[in-house]
Amino acid sequence: MSVSPEAYIDAVTETVEARSYNEPEFLQAVHEVLETLSPVLAEHPEFIEANVLGRLVEPERQIIFRVPWLDDRNDVQVNRGFRVQFNSALGPYKGGLRFHPSVNLSVIKFLGFEQIFKNALTRQRIGGGKGGSDFDPRGKSDAEVMRFCQSFMTELFRHIDEHTDVPAGDIGVGGREIGFLFGQYRRLTGRHESGVLTGKGKGWGGAEVRTEATGYGAVFFAQEMLARTGEGIEGRNAVVSGSGNVAIYAIEKVEQLGGKAITASDSSGYVVDEQGIDVALLKQIKEVERARISEYAERRPSARYVSGGSVWDVPGELAFPCATQNELDEAGARALLAGGVRAVAEGANMPTTPEAVSLFQQAGVLFAPGKAANAGGVATSALEMTQNAARDRWDFDQSELRLHRIMRDVHDATYEASKRYGRPGDYVLGANTAGFVTVAQAMMDQGVV
Repeated sequence: MSVSPEAYIDAVTETVEARSYNEPEFLQAVHEVLETLSPVLAEHPEFIEANVLGRLVEPERQIIFRVPWLDDRNDVQVNRGFRVQFNSALGPYKGGLRFHPSVNLSVIKFLGFEQIFKNALTRQRIGGGKGGSDFDPRGKSDAEVMRFCQSFMTELFRHIDEHTDVPAGDIGVGGREIGFLFGQYRRLTGRHESGVLTGKGKGWGGAEVRTEATGYGAVFFAQEMLARTGEGIEGRNAVVSGSGNVAIYAIEKVEQLGGKAITASDSSGYVVDEQGIDVALLKQIKEVERARISEYAERRPSARYVSGGSVWDVPGELAFPCATQNELDEAGARALLAGGVRAVAEGANMPTTPEAVSLFQQAGVLFAPGKAANAGGVATSALEMTQNAARDRWDFDQSELRLHRIMRDVHDATYEASKRYGRPGDYVLGANTAGFVTVAQAMMDQGVV
């Protein structure tokens, strides 16, 4: 196939757009990666000859299934379940399960595609996959969540095991849901296969720091970016979106490193606390009570609540979008730039729109894409798999040290790739190219499969 890299990318793009024309999130993720790969393909024409991109953008397997369950009124409810097993060239599929009303095939495919490169950057020998359901756990009783999870796993279990596909948590899937899912897996298979799910309880196979890993990792990545320019987190204000697992622990790590996180949000609005978010109170409200973020302001005299609006209107030198995809748009980027933002690290998956990313890059703001910055979660999941395989358990300090080292390695690999391909400090280019080369070489070595 004697074509230029640009012509080849155009041809693959045209094909994937025709096949997935009704999947906007997936197409956005594909465009964001493919548009950066020309220099790699020029260096590796064998990737073009073997049509690596054409294979990479097509999932190895897509599973869609019905999930019937009984609510507390004994009425039958029906949701849709998904598992997209995208690429296993580096190892078993690895990626979370998301339970949220917005979940559809496009969202799961975009998340799975991103997961391929994220997992490659960790060097943990795991492939890319993702799954979930349009089920909404908010407002459901524990019994309803249990019945849903049991029904979901009754179909999913036949497609996963520790050597094939290892799901974890994501939005809407925390320790409670992982516990119910694992219990049903154990019931159906008759075996305690610890390595089949990660994010488990610490008393039955879970790993220290797994809960904190994604949020901590995003802050560690920001710390490495800033350190490269002789700067740091200490003394800086941080604007954080979200109030789930990722946001809470990003806030906690910012404060441990001497910064001050001053915001948190949910779908109803956001809070601003100029004294710094009280992490213990936030955990109580969001993790224990599962209440709205407005409760924080009602119990914290130094905080104010803003209904609706944009958390990005709050000035801060650091920004951590930790909620959901496309939450930080062009208007939000302009507001952050006006407020003097210096670095943005994505804790969520693809939370920044392409227009906003361009504005940050044009302004010289350090910008870390999610596939690099939030890789700490899946990296620690892989460490949980390692401990499960060895019937071992590491303490918190040892686990956090491993996480920090992995995030430093992810940063360094990303930055070195950005230099190699002509744009030092372009972490989007660096993450895409570094992850792609690792996966592409494995695909070449294994033949046309």
